[in-house]
Amino acid sequence: MFQQLPYNITHIDTGLMGVGVVSCYLLESNDQYAIIETGNFEIAERILKLLEQKNVTKDQVRYIIPTHVHLDHAGGASSLMDEFTDAKLVIHPSGAKHMIDPSKLIAGATAVYGEQLFSRLYGEIKPIDEQRIIIADDNSTITVGDRTLLFRDSPGHAYHHFCIWDELSSGWFTGDTFGIGYPQFFDGDIKFLFPTTTPVQFNPEALKSSVKLLMEYQPKRVYLTHFGMAEIDDSYGESLCQQIDDFVTITESINFNGDYNDQSHFELLKSRLADSIYEKLTGLGSTIDNDKFMTIMDNDLNLNSQGLMVWHSRLN
Repeated sequence: MFQQLPYNITHIDTGLMGVGVVSCYLLESNDQYAIIETGNFEIAERILKLLEQKNVTKDQVRYIIPTHVHLDHAGGASSLMDEFTDAKLVIHPSGAKHMIDPSKLIAGATAVYGEQLFSRLYGEIKPIDEQRIIIADDNSTITVGDRTLLFRDSPGHAYHHFCIWDELSSGWFTGDTFGIGYPQFFDGDIKFLFPTTTPVQFNPEALKSSVKLLMEYQPKRVYLTHFGMAEIDDSYGESLCQQIDDFVTITESINFNGDYNDQSHFELLKSRLADSIYEKLTGLGSTIDNDKFMTIMDNDLNLNSQGLMVWHSRLN
């Protein structure tokens, strides 16, 4: 559940959607703390357990920071704000309204999951007092103890997305901008990342620009929400940009005939994406068999296919 990382960062498995799917992070400096990403309502209990182990009091938690308002990132924000009454929520300018009034987030997610599953996954999502919200514009900073966090606008996955640069660790907290990496592919290491193109705001050119922006800082590591810390070099950014182009090419190769509800089109796109990702993964030396790969990837392939079809439909 907890993994202590260098530079006073603790990785927390939120447990949302199973083990090894959704991360959040506790960052510390001079007895002040920030929580980056929030999973769902169950994260509050896990964070409290971790703080008890560390002998940290609630008032030492100064910031709650979702990278964007998709519910696997921001779904636990109100629960954490209830627990940590001295903390401020730091959010992207375009996401603040959804934290103050989450009704549209709730309605959208309920339409996707149904009321019963939504309730089980996300529980009660409450409005957050506007007075407790800090809007992080592009290039703005906050300090946690003597540690400075820099916020950079990073659209492409969602227009309400920022990434967080931590100079001390030479690392980015990337949300979904820098892709997804599963340690299972390489027996515990993250040696391969693939883009996430989930609906409804995927924009390939904006996402590539965001990836390139992050790489301008010459990061040594990324703190992924899906899933965990990865040590990186320039090849990771180059690969993500190439894969975004590949995903676009694959999508454009399918003759949708204006019908984006045809299940056969969806299945064809999903199959071609799976083949493309699996080929790159095994090319890097992964020995994972295709059946296990498909089990791990099924949800991501579904979401990526849906997002690419939504993007393509906007162009036609």
